Amino acid sequence: MSKFTAACVQLRSSEDIVENIASASKLIREAAKAGAQFIATPENTSLMAADGGAKLAHSTSEDKDTALAAFRALATELKIHLLVGSLAIKVSETKTANRTFLIAPDGKVTARYSKIHLFDVDLPSGETYRESNTVAGGDEAVIADTPWGKLGLSICYDIRFPQLYRALANAGAFAFTAPSAFTVTTGKAHWHVLLRARAIENGAFMIAPAQGGAHANTRSTYGHSLIVGPWGEILAEGGTDPGIFLAEIDPQLSRNARAELPSLKHDREFSLNSGH
Repeated sequence: MSKFTAACVQLRSSEDIVENIASASKLIREAAKAGAQFIATPENTSLMAADGGAKLAHSTSEDKDTALAAFRALATELKIHLLVGSLAIKVSETKTANRTFLIAPDGKVTARYSKIHLFDVDLPSGETYRESNTVAGGDEAVIADTPWGKLGLSICYDIRFPQLYRALANAGAFAFTAPSAFTVTTGKAHWHVLLRARAIENGAFMIAPAQGGAHANTRSTYGHSLIVGPWGEILAEGGTDPGIFLAEIDPQLSRNARAELPSLKHDREFSLNSGH
């Protein structure tokens, strides 16, 4: 469990899949050149559609997905561990899966995770999101083996559900990934707080690459890609523009935090008294 350099790639993806693959690949190359061994891209890496219907129309099955093939080839070429934050993978005639892929330096997909918690909300700003209309939610938490230890996978809205990260931490994860495309409204209010809380609660690193800025389809995302340490300290942070943000990750610091504040060992079963 030696130290390594991780990088968040921040994007401003559009509905042009070819353009998005090129933009992401350029920044992944920059991160690898800067010494990153583990590189993560945000949610909706290859396609930021105006709505779920447009996303479904542009999606294919996993074996035909051009973005996944391109990123597998790139990971092989650069000899990196590449986490593709999420791709829209068609799983039925009416729905896609919002799916993360962890790719090893030999180009093999070593882990897949389909987003469990779907974003269905009406915001005070007037923005409305119904992810469940066209996305099939996952039903399985995923922990992946890496050369540095176990990695817990999640996507965006998942960070509001601490029980997921508790389960991943109890399964041995020293770090979590949370590729995201937060809205500006929720990002300003909650992004930093939630990511730091999940890190602190579990004594784990949080690697959270994000979409940022005004997208061509009128959507806007918060940006501020973050790498957070297990004591809640911010190790790297982006703004709203595309770019790369790197930090050194020392898995020993996760073990140290869990020794100093052993809350993982203090979970207890309890009953709920309704007051009657």
